[in-house]
Amino acid sequence: MISKEKIRELEQFAVHIRIETIKEMGHLGFGHLGGALSIVETLAVLYGEIMRIDPRNPHWEDRDWLVCSKGHAGPAIYATLALKGYFPMEELLTLNRPGTHLPSHCDRNKTIGIDMTTGSLGQGSSLAIGVAMGNRMDGRKNTTYLILGDGELQEGQVWEAALLAAQQKLDNLIALVDNNQQQLDGYTKDINDLADISQKFESFGWFTQSIDGADIQLIHAAIEKAKNIEGKPSVIVLNTIKGKGCSFVEGKVDNHHVTISREQMEQALAELNQQLVKAVEK
Repeated sequence: MISKEKIRELEQFAVHIRIETIKEMGHLGFGHLGGALSIVETLAVLYGEIMRIDPRNPHWEDRDWLVCSKGHAGPAIYATLALKGYFPMEELLTLNRPGTHLPSHCDRNKTIGIDMTTGSLGQGSSLAIGVAMGNRMDGRKNTTYLILGDGELQEGQVWEAALLAAQQKLDNLIALVDNNQQQLDGYTKDINDLADISQKFESFGWFTQSIDGADIQLIHAAIEKAKNIEGKPSVIVLNTIKGKGCSFVEGKVDNHHVTISREQMEQALAELNQQLVKAVEK
């Protein structure tokens, strides 16, 4: 059971991740803001409490791995990594600029702390299975975490991978689906309806849970439960809001990739700093 003190700490961590993510894209003037912000609480729980990591030794062989298949959410991961000390905070403002170590999509060859290159939607699922199988073959007891977007689930490769993960009984693999119900150009239900995501994964042989993806305590409990499942992979469907925590994009239909003015950035940062004060005072 996670303590109230730890929940407050992780809530504050989540606000800091949002602040730095908005700064990254705000200084650049554009970016994939919506889908980056909807996974922030999950990143806060993973990197703030759950995952076995060592920022001083990012290639530690027994670490837990994160594969963010929705690679356009990379800026939120970069913010998380910088806050954990993988690289200097000032590097965040080089996002997607010439010579940067922080490209728009995750690249393990450029960014310290990124475990797998992703961005071509669907492929991260296969890569995560390869990582999980390889670590199991090497006798390691670590866990591979796979972040998928709900629109991404329209890719057939995801379901081919899901079949193999169940066939191989990969109980060291936990997928987290960012079910913000939107994709690049609209709502998933209007473009290619996914219906019940949990039911789909369950029919493919996975252990499934569906939770509020903004609730730190629920995220933590669901991951801990998944880690105790034996003989099958697990999926946690995170019911989220695209662009959460940033008023000029939260819940908007066109918030996948947005332009960001200096005024919008400053407004969003002011709102988040107020949230941070409240989180500290709780």
